[in-house]
Amino acid sequence: MYASLEEFLRLQKGLLAKGPIALIFVEDDVEVATTLRHHLQSGFKAVVALMPDAFDLPRDIKSKIHRIPFDCSAPAKVFNGINKIIASAKPGCWLYYCYNAEFLFFPFCETRTVAEMLTFHTEERRSAMLTYVIDLYAGDLDKHPSAVSLETAFLDKSGYYAQARWDDDTNAPRERQLDFFGGVRWRHEEHIPWTSRKIDRISLFQAKEGLELLENHTFNDQEYNTYACPWHHNLTAAVCSFRTAKALKRNPGSDFAIDSFRWHNSTPFDWHSRQLLDLGLMEPGQWF
Repeated sequence: MYASLEEFLRLQKGLLAKGPIALIFVEDDVEVATTLRHHLQSGFKAVVALMPDAFDLPRDIKSKIHRIPFDCSAPAKVFNGINKIIASAKPGCWLYYCYNAEFLFFPFCETRTVAEMLTFHTEERRSAMLTYVIDLYAGDLDKHPSAVSLETAFLDKSGYYAQARWDDDTNAPRERQLDFFGGVRWRHEEHIPWTSRKIDRISLFQAKEGLELLENHTFNDQEYNTYACPWHHNLTAAVCSFRTAKALKRNPGSDFAIDSFRWHNSTPFDWHSRQLLDLGLMEPGQWF
């Protein structure tokens, strides 16, 4: 337990040398321990939980993570925290960020670690990896009114699409960049601010001098925002997330308007990378 993020950064310079380091931002008390366990098992060198002091953790997890008191109530605070960590990390250190009730899946993650994947990705001269935030939701909101159920989680098997990302400076589409949409955010877009409807996020990236994460989940270095290199497809991953469904059921306006998230293209989530690969929700690239 550290007194602050600043103390962690001062005392753990060595930890932020190579990575990969998982940064888990805890917004509420939903599936916090499950989220931390999932990422501990994914093969990160360290898992950092940035969370309010009021939330407790099981004893077995406390000894395995770095806990930092942090207020995630405003998005700007989260982005500011990530940028402080980027500035303190050694250039080349791999970082990952997500929120509680979000779970990273990558190709073949059942038998390979995130460190192995990022070693390959680095050899392909890639400094960042595109991830799709795939909405999860409980199949029965009467039984699970918070929309969160690990045992009966569903996802959308279709309905995803991409649009060109426009560069206002050149008045042309950005090279190898797209805005991706779909899932619960697309089907219930009337309840989602237009600035929050994209499902793409650069969740895995290498720190470097001057790098900053912007509040739309893109970076100030445009190459970091690309989905692939110029010569072939690269790996992508998925962040399977209850966050949007949870927020829609917590908000009074959308809560009463939504009695079920299921539709004809809903399918049970298998909690396995093969399902996400088969649905085209992540890309193995040249990694086999």
